[in-house]
Amino acid sequence: MPETEALRYLGVKRGREDARTLALVRDCARELEAAASPRWTAQALPLSFAAGGVSLGGLWVPSEQLARRLCGCREAALFAVTLGPQPDLLLRRYAAVDMARAAVLQACAAALAEDLCDACQEELDAEAAPRGLRTGRRYSPGYGDFPLTLQKALLARLDAPKRIGLSATAAMALAPSKSVTAVAGLFPRALPQERGPACAGCADRACPYRKEEA
Repeated sequence: MPETEALRYLGVKRGREDARTLALVRDCARELEAAASPRWTAQALPLSFAAGGVSLGGLWVPSEQLARRLCGCREAALFAVTLGPQPDLLLRRYAAVDMARAAVLQACAAALAEDLCDACQEELDAEAAPRGLRTGRRYSPGYGDFPLTLQKALLARLDAPKRIGLSATAAMALAPSKSVTAVAGLFPRALPQERGPACAGCADRACPYRKEEA
């Protein structure tokens, strides 16, 4: 798990972490990794575009930002990842007795989930490489104008409840909570495509978790 990502979620600027904080992050990361049971599932879906959004394998997504992000693609990868149920239990236990450790565990879990997304995309890239394709930057429900209300429909398309034990509540929160659903375009490898979460394309410049530009 990248320590720098966990520190970013904690709001600690790069290079400003102290030894005590870094030691706590590393200790929490070890405990979290021992508890997690990482799993993912993915599916490549055909795309079609129309005013106001994009059809993802027949599922209409009213998101102009997603449509722009997928411009140049004929298909996209829909995927879901989860750390499993044990990290949630771990977080609830520490929230009752040690809020500081619980906060660091939350940050580590967010960083580990993003790391799992990267690993999933690497596997998707390996599968797409024979066709001359690779995945671009991922985009998740709830970011920008990508409706969070589509969460259950996306999980159903992936058969995620059965395949990886991932579902959504009535409020569209993922369960287990340390999970991510995302869409990433499949682009010709000749085109330079950024990777990772969609911070660069997000309009919320004041977000405390915004990824710093290099």
